[in-house]
Amino acid sequence: MSAPRIAVIGAGSWGTALVKLLSTNAERVGWWVRRPETIAHITNYGHNPEYISAAQLDVGRLAMDSDLHAVVRQADVLVVAVPSAFLKGVLDRLGPAELQGRTLFSAVKGIVPETNQIVGEYLFQHRGVAERDFGVICGPCHAEEVALERLSYLTIACQDPAKAQAMGTALDGRFLKTSLSDDIYGTEYAAILKNVIAVCAGVSVGLGYGDNFRAVLVSRAIQEIARFVAAVHPIARDINEPAYLGDLLVTAYSTFSRNREFGTMIGKGYSVRAAQLEMNMVAEGYHAVKCVHEINARLKVDMPITEATYRMLYERMAPLMEMRLLSERLA
Repeated sequence: MSAPRIAVIGAGSWGTALVKLLSTNAERVGWWVRRPETIAHITNYGHNPEYISAAQLDVGRLAMDSDLHAVVRQADVLVVAVPSAFLKGVLDRLGPAELQGRTLFSAVKGIVPETNQIVGEYLFQHRGVAERDFGVICGPCHAEEVALERLSYLTIACQDPAKAQAMGTALDGRFLKTSLSDDIYGTEYAAILKNVIAVCAGVSVGLGYGDNFRAVLVSRAIQEIARFVAAVHPIARDINEPAYLGDLLVTAYSTFSRNREFGTMIGKGYSVRAAQLEMNMVAEGYHAVKCVHEINARLKVDMPITEATYRMLYERMAPLMEMRLLSERLA
């Protein structure tokens, strides 16, 4: 049996990194790139001019197209790597039958804001995708380190072990190792919440808090994540596995983390709008915290870090005051 044809939807930093990984093993990788001028640049120079331009791409193995329908039509497996705020708009371009018979893996790490759902739930309920035809590609892994070919790890979650293994094989390489999971709900929610925590960690950096404080913040944060994912999908899972704790650690501490960078700006006194304009990339934690706040209005899980972050970003509460109050809760 021939290997499945894989295409990546999205040409941001993570989409670019995944294309680099996949094209190492596959003779041909489809790639939906929204702007024709970006395709022209990649074709001529072998790198994405807008995101992680240090990543050298094997152009001979890429089937790039700005026509989403054409890319989807030529693929058996779709890796979705667009910001969650734009996901619905992108998928709305596709007709009801275009996703049928295909496997979708989400590398989004965000909540669909129009429905307050993780990507999997949105695809199941609104696009007719079966659970066994869906998977999650999660960390701990930064696109920038993939571009630099530093040893990295990914977790592939899918309820169909064969599909998880096939995606793991497609991504495995000299500097990328994969492990498998069947927890498609817990890994998605954990990936979303770690972005929220990273924003809060960044605020502490901007305010001048040190490593000692952030160690306590992150250790309390993994407990908060554990409570939330247990409430939304109560199955047996080890929250200390890399897909949960590892992804939280790298996002909260790394200087590559756009969510941490966004939070640092907030802590230094930037308004939300000014911080967004300063950054060239989307900080998923900003959109995610509002959605999680609204979901938790029903679940009522104890989430002091998430709620403090929500108040700073959406209720314009002073970061210095919020962090002082939060520091009392973390003791």
